[in-house]
Amino acid sequence: MTETSSASRWAAWLARRTLRPFAEVLPTGSVQVHTSRAIVAAAMLIGCPPPHKVTVDRLATGTFRGEWVYPATAKESRQVILYVHGSGYAICSARTHRGIAARLARLTGMPVFTVDYRLAPEHAFPAAADDVEAAYAWLQDIGYRPQNITVAGDSAGGHLILDLLAENVRRGRSQPRSAVLMSPIVDLTLGLARRREREIGPDPLISARAARRLVRHYTAAHPDDLPRLKLTLDRADDLPRTLIQVGGTEMLAADAAEAQRMILDAGGTCELQTWPGQLHVFQALPTLIPEATPALAEVAAFITRPFESSSDSDQDVIEEGDTRNHDSQAIV
Repeated sequence: MTETSSASRWAAWLARRTLRPFAEVLPTGSVQVHTSRAIVAAAMLIGCPPPHKVTVDRLATGTFRGEWVYPATAKESRQVILYVHGSGYAICSARTHRGIAARLARLTGMPVFTVDYRLAPEHAFPAAADDVEAAYAWLQDIGYRPQNITVAGDSAGGHLILDLLAENVRRGRSQPRSAVLMSPIVDLTLGLARRREREIGPDPLISARAARRLVRHYTAAHPDDLPRLKLTLDRADDLPRTLIQVGGTEMLAADAAEAQRMILDAGGTCELQTWPGQLHVFQALPTLIPEATPALAEVAAFITRPFESSSDSDQDVIEEGDTRNHDSQAIV
């Protein structure tokens, strides 16, 4: 990866002196959640507004919610990206991640469906995991074959994607074409993150202790070793090729390495990119962090890279009906 830019160093310095101390003093409970939601929503709007002209179609199936994001050229693509946002299972939404979804759609030429899974503390485990599974199944129901679906996500979304892959193995379901994990959390006890803090130094954005308080809204009273909270990935022959990106300054770098180990041990292929000096999910802040743009370009290149044997996937025809025509709005 390239040398850290001065803008990235400034962003890390600012976060270390403002956001991290603020996260430490927030009280546990609804005040922490609602305050964090407002701060992160504002940061995402400033750091990653939707680029150019994209179309947004909101969707509610009765089982889960979400939204399509695509430029005109991506609407009829045979391939699709299922995006799973992060932020501790309690903070963000499809709307906060509309900018990064739009950029991925534009770079790949594919529509992006961001699942708006139910948030904690209003909806604890396994609500979010169930919604991601439902969205993955629904994409197949409307005509996308698994080998034409890429799953991508950040932070807690990475945990939810790994859970989806693990459940696919256990239940004998088809895996997606590929997976992209940006700063994934693997250990919901934040034990790996705490060890990383001791060995490398504090994360500029948040401490493992504060992050643990946030995650507990989702895990609630469940034991830490409950299956699907403590991730395990059984060996399988059809795991999707996976790309992991993580920032060099963040505590979840240890989780990213653990995610790669899990995938490799299970028989999959996985590339891990560590971007020196970068914050947690820096890809979501392209107007503030210059490295976000080349990182997303790497993601897009990975998603669009053809398999060595381009089977029949390029011949699939999507029959979608009118599922993407509800509550449509153009955004510039």
